[in-house]
Amino acid sequence: MIIRSFEPQDLARLTELTIETFGPFYENSFRPLVGEVVFARQHGRWREDYRTLLATLYTPEHGKHVAVADLDGAIAGYVGWEIDPARERGTIGILAVDPHHRRDHLATDLCEYAFGHMRDHGARYVEIGTGGDEFHGPARELYESLGCVKLPVAVYFREL
Repeated sequence: MIIRSFEPQDLARLTELTIETFGPFYENSFRPLVGEVVFARQHGRWREDYRTLLATLYTPEHGKHVAVADLDGAIAGYVGWEIDPARERGTIGILAVDPHHRRDHLATDLCEYAFGHMRDHGARYVEIGTGGDEFHGPARELYESLGCVKLPVAVYFREL
């Protein structure tokens, strides 16, 4: 496996991988949890939202970077991050790994790659967020294994 910078021809696979990775959260966790009204207004267009986001994820001139895990020419995962030089902060905005390659340390390697890049470009700390639900349990385990400190945050939704 090699970790390399994003190339424009990677976009289709990253989009497919993102929808495959996060679909179970939106459809099987979030939707039943909050109901149809909140779901429709908060994340009802999640596929389209990801397509829009991914098209703007890699803009190094604005401090936005993406690296992919390439296994013999096939993308098995990726990480997207941003650097805010004024605050000396890096932020991992998205991380996705193909289900067939989870628990193979790809996510760890991708995060460490991003951390190194952030350090090399002036970041002194990193922020990573994830959900507190069961779906995001593996992400929390990963981030804690990387030495990240979890802050308790509560977000509430209610249909009116």
